[in-house]
Amino acid sequence: MPLEFNIGAHDLIKIGIAVLCGALLGFERQYKNKTAGFRTIILICLGSTIFTMIAQRAGQGVNINIVTGIGFIGAGVIFKDSISVNGLTTAAVIWTSAAIGMTIGSGNYTLAIISTVLTLLVLILFQLFENYLDKIHHEKLLFVVFNSTNFDDLLMLEDIITKHKIKFQRRLVTKKEGCMQAAIFILGHKKNIAKLDEKLLNMPEIKAF
Repeated sequence: MPLEFNIGAHDLIKIGIAVLCGALLGFERQYKNKTAGFRTIILICLGSTIFTMIAQRAGQGVNINIVTGIGFIGAGVIFKDSISVNGLTTAAVIWTSAAIGMTIGSGNYTLAIISTVLTLLVLILFQLFENYLDKIHHEKLLFVVFNSTNFDDLLMLEDIITKHKIKFQRRLVTKKEGCMQAAIFILGHKKNIAKLDEKLLNMPEIKAF
């Protein structure tokens, strides 16, 4: 027997709040040119709300299977390369948007709105804090190709890094096509690392970096 689903004013309010909350979070992601942007976050929030409304009409309470489905979408925006992992924050926003949609669908509007505002504060204010930390505590993997296989050139480079008040850790030293190659993990103030880059550009011992 098909489930009767008569739309009332209460349902329209839920849908409207879901679109609003999704739009606020989606705008932030769209503004930062992330993979899941304005429309995607709105649809995730709205879809979670509708699924929750249907589940409740069917007497099933909150449909926890929504969380499983959202997990597949979130995994699709995470990209990993040999150096870093990208998309984790966007995946977390997708997951949170689904939770907010489920909250709206269950009728707890206050919690949904508070959660949306808190999520926006985390995304905006905490990024400012992260940017400050990155400025004074910047990490970088420096891959250098030397013009020769003279190990003294590497030691000279490491001495230059130290003089720029930058901490370093040698990760890898290899030889390819008659040239020494080194991977060095560096950590320091972003201003000092920028000065180091300028220094490397003018070093005849370095072929590329």
